[in-house]
Amino acid sequence: MASTTSGDVLPKGGSVFTTFPDIFFIPEFVFGGLVWILVASTHVEPANPLGWVMFVSVFCFVGTTLWFFIFVCGGNQSSAWPAVDAGFHFLAVVFYLSASVDLAFITYVNGKFLPGTSDLKTYRLEISAVVMSHVATLLYFLHAIFSAIRWKRA
Repeated sequence: MASTTSGDVLPKGGSVFTTFPDIFFIPEFVFGGLVWILVASTHVEPANPLGWVMFVSVFCFVGTTLWFFIFVCGGNQSSAWPAVDAGFHFLAVVFYLSASVDLAFITYVNGKFLPGTSDLKTYRLEISAVVMSHVATLLYFLHAIFSAIRWKRA
């Protein structure tokens, strides 16, 4: 993997695909999108905690997409961008961690009352969403830690 120790603070262009921690963008897209899809495909009561999960997954997906395009287009070469990078990813970690805990709790509560087989399918989708949400949390956490390290080195 290429390092970012050249004259640039953050990578730009195609080097986003080869630098660490920016290589986490692609798995964050995949797992964040899966959380969004899996939660959207179920109908669960109460809707409020899952509304938060949907907000977090959509917010982080759109934010990561915008962030990725800023990196690819090279609009991130100011000295303030490493701090903003670390801040965005720490915010995403806090959001995803709270959403993951909410989703896991609602899934646990709904799993106690499974009257039919259609509910079992929904329950399995919810379990998949919980797993993907925790994986997305881990990816954002790793990205945040290594972005903070890069910020302190710059």
